[in-house]
Amino acid sequence: MSATFDGKVAFITGGGSGIGEACAIAFAKEGASVAIADMDMVGAERVAAQITKSGGKAKAYKLDVADDIAVGAVILEVEKDLGHLNIGVNNAGIGGDIAPTGEQTVAGWHKVISVNLDGVFYCTRHEIAAMKRAGGGSIINMASILGAVGFAGSAAYVAAKHGVIGLTRASAIEYATENIRVNAVGPGFIQTPLLKALPEESLASISALHPMNRLGKSEEVAALVLFLASPASSFITGSYYPVEGGYLAK
Repeated sequence: MSATFDGKVAFITGGGSGIGEACAIAFAKEGASVAIADMDMVGAERVAAQITKSGGKAKAYKLDVADDIAVGAVILEVEKDLGHLNIGVNNAGIGGDIAPTGEQTVAGWHKVISVNLDGVFYCTRHEIAAMKRAGGGSIINMASILGAVGFAGSAAYVAAKHGVIGLTRASAIEYATENIRVNAVGPGFIQTPLLKALPEESLASISALHPMNRLGKSEEVAALVLFLASPASSFITGSYYPVEGGYLAK
C-alpha cells in the first residue's frame, strides 16, 4: 500500500465494474478509504470485498445517481461512515438506445440525460457541500471522447457528455478559491464488460477507430483520475483530459 491518499476518502459512482472498479482499486492501493456507489450492489460489494481482502478500506453503497435526494443521503452516509469526503469520481453512466435523432424516443433521451448529466450534477453539488466541510477536495467527472465530437446514433449520450464538460468548467471557476478542483476525463472506447460482449469483428472495427489500433484499459483511465485527484495536479482545474489512443487527433 502506498500513502499518496492516506487519510483521504474517495467516493466513486459506478464503482462496481469497469472504469469505476479500476478507480476504486487504484485509490485503495494508494491509501484512500473508498466509498463504492452503484446500482448494482452485488458488483459494489464484490469490489469492496476485494479491496478489504487486500488490506484496504472500502464500503459499498447502493445508489441511483439520477435521484438527487438519494445522492445527498448517500454522501451524508459516507461522511458518517468514513469521516469526511475529499475526492469525488462521478463515473456512473449508461449508453442508451442507438437511433438517429429524429427517431430517438423522448423517454430514451431523458433516461440517458438523467443518468449521464443530471446524475453528475447531483453528485457534484452534494460533493461540493461535503468538500466544503472537509476543507477542500477534487472532483473528477467522467465525460468521454464524445464530449468533444459527435457520433451518429447517440445524440443523447453526446449531448450529455458535452454537458458534463460544460458543468465541469463552470464548477471549477466557481470554487477555484475554495480549494475545490473540478476536472473531466474523456475515455475513448475502453475494455469494459459492455464492450467485451460485442462480436470480435465489431471489436476490431472499434479498435481501428483509434490510431493505436486497440481499445483502452480501465486501468489507463484510472491512472489519470488518480493524478487529477492528487497533490501533483494542484494547479489544474476546469480542464478536460481525453484518454483515447489518438482518436481525437485524426
